[in-house]
Amino acid sequence: MTARASTRPRIRTRTLSAAAAAAATALAAMTAAVPAHAAAPAHDGRPAHGGAAPTGLFTPPANADSKAQVLDLLRHGKLKDAAGVLAMTLTPQAVWFDGGTSPADTRKAVDATVGAAARAHRLPVLSLYNIPGRDCAQYSAGGAADTAQYQAWIDAVRDGIGGRPADVVLEPDSLALVPADCGMDDAQGSKTAERYAQIHYAVDALEPPAGTHVYLDAGHSSWHSVNDIVPRLISGGIDDATGFFLNISNYRSDAELAWYGELVSSCLSYVSAGGDAAACPNQYWPTADAQSWLDANVHAAPSAMKHFVTDTSRNGQGPWTPPAGVYSDPQDWCNPPGRGTGARPTLNTGDPLEDARLWVKIPGESDGQCTRGTAGPEDPERGYQDPAAGAWFPQQALELVHNADPALLP
Repeated sequence: MTARASTRPRIRTRTLSAAAAAAATALAAMTAAVPAHAAAPAHDGRPAHGGAAPTGLFTPPANADSKAQVLDLLRHGKLKDAAGVLAMTLTPQAVWFDGGTSPADTRKAVDATVGAAARAHRLPVLSLYNIPGRDCAQYSAGGAADTAQYQAWIDAVRDGIGGRPADVVLEPDSLALVPADCGMDDAQGSKTAERYAQIHYAVDALEPPAGTHVYLDAGHSSWHSVNDIVPRLISGGIDDATGFFLNISNYRSDAELAWYGELVSSCLSYVSAGGDAAACPNQYWPTADAQSWLDANVHAAPSAMKHFVTDTSRNGQGPWTPPAGVYSDPQDWCNPPGRGTGARPTLNTGDPLEDARLWVKIPGESDGQCTRGTAGPEDPERGYQDPAAGAWFPQQALELVHNADPALLP
């Protein structure tokens, strides 16, 4: 399953000492050559945004605690590490909205983000994370209290966007982890049906404005089979959305995700033409057999198919392989050690079905307190207790910098 994110804690910015200021000057010199990592304009296979085309992806203000880490590294003379963390936070990333405020405040917050991006001629990525029953009441539990509250929140998000360019990652884990998957449904499946209706409402509210592209949850290539996730996407309203997203907060490789995305998109096209999702090839088929099936059964042009985006924020080293037989629940998605940031965010992927590679999960923010099936509270793989979901994780931030592929610094 994917890992989760939540609102960021606020801290007061610390004042630079004279020594830290001198180190900051050196840091500025080191990072002057760091690329801006702005994305190229979208390729022709993707529907155009309304208004003036953004020139790249938006970089929001960094987690306040990441700034504190950079300052601490500077004070200790670790300029290269400080430059690496800074470069990571200066890379375009998503902005998460997870409820907890009134619709009026939500509208203002979304308006502020989208407005700042528009003034910079950049495309913001909004990750909406407020579905009722979120995360099966686990690490990132919460969300709106009921459907009416959720719909009011979605309406506020729509009003905050206001027709300006924005990509919306709609509710990570909402379709790959429905109430029926975690024992939260009744015998009639009413909770799961309600979940599909909630997602479809959000699609219908958010996708019509000229500038908004909405992507739905398709999990990742090591979770649901193509045959299982495609009906869920259809129930959630994929026909009315731009496409789907993959790998949010996870670690699957780019090549694996691109193939899975092509299979999901192709199966959606096949079903829309009257086929049965059960007949589609999935990621476990031999590649040659799956490609032969696609060649014989899917004839739509890529521009007429559903597109996808992938989260490459932490997949530079691919997934973690837990030690065999050590943990009853290894939680390979939860703060795995030795990972690194992945491909830079871009709208120019070279793949006619992949609209973008994005950093959706904020690299450096914790997935939660991982106990891997033990009594805890320590993470047995690390020997200490992990921060709560969404809190800054300095040790992991440095891991992501040190193991980045491609490297974050020249």
